[in-house]
Amino acid sequence: MQEHLRRFRALGSDCLVRVVVADDDASGPALVDMAVARLAELEGRWSRFRADSELSALNAHAGSPVFTSPETATLVAMAIEAWRVTDGLFDPTVLDALVASGYDRTFDDLATGPAAPESPPVPVPGPGAIEVDERIGLVVLPEGCHIDLGGIGKGRCADLVADELLEAGAVGVCVDLGGDVRVGGLTVGGGDDWVIAVDDPLEPGADLAMLRLAGGAVTTSSSARRRWATGTGAAHHLIDPSTGRPASAGLCAVTVVSGAAAWGEVHAKAALIAGAHRGARLIEAAGMCALLVADDGSVTRAGPVESFLVEEAS
Repeated sequence: MQEHLRRFRALGSDCLVRVVVADDDASGPALVDMAVARLAELEGRWSRFRADSELSALNAHAGSPVFTSPETATLVAMAIEAWRVTDGLFDPTVLDALVASGYDRTFDDLATGPAAPESPPVPVPGPGAIEVDERIGLVVLPEGCHIDLGGIGKGRCADLVADELLEAGAVGVCVDLGGDVRVGGLTVGGGDDWVIAVDDPLEPGADLAMLRLAGGAVTTSSSARRRWATGTGAAHHLIDPSTGRPASAGLCAVTVVSGAAAWGEVHAKAALIAGAHRGARLIEAAGMCALLVADDGSVTRAGPVESFLVEEAS
């Protein structure tokens, strides 16, 4: 087996694509190129910071029908379903609340610029009235409804690229998009045990745990990652739909093991907003498992996460 990898910046994150092919297969570099190009294409469709993206077109024409690519319509439909299965904890219609909290530009610009402006909280309308026809790519947002597909979109990118690489001939693949990781197939050693390090949200550069899985996803949602200064203190990007403000339920990070990165992202974010007890029950009800890290560093385990743990920080 031979391995080809590339580190690059995309989706507002540090990314890594790792492709494993047979020793006599020369397609590895081309497969990596394919993955990077595909991620750029998807980011071009789903970024709220690009005026020409399909997401920006949807938000600019709320109240009117907009034809999108089938992939975008499917992602919007997934986001609506995610809202339903998490009892509204995951909500794609938090965009205006995000902007009101100061997240009005890319995080790279936000982190290096002056304190973000902060406005009074705005209501989060919920996606129940959004209309989607996946067959023809038609989406209609209600007037005044604006959506953000950042987390679920990043997970969906990892899922799509990993599956497409395997379909294109890769023997094994790891797609890591800023901590949202999807793996499948064989490692370069010929086994199917992928080991994924989970960052400690309270000790940058240290590992909270190591997880081993044969296939699927490990996704992390953390209030410690995307934080910015405001005129009244600090804020983060995980909005509680019930308040329109950054969540404050006592958790700083949730890492979920799941079959697909998109759904892991959804449940990690929902659990962080819900808090340790309710969040753990939500994850277990979805058939997933997780590590939920409290603001004080204590860790709650949900589901059979022990079966994936290689080691855990003391």
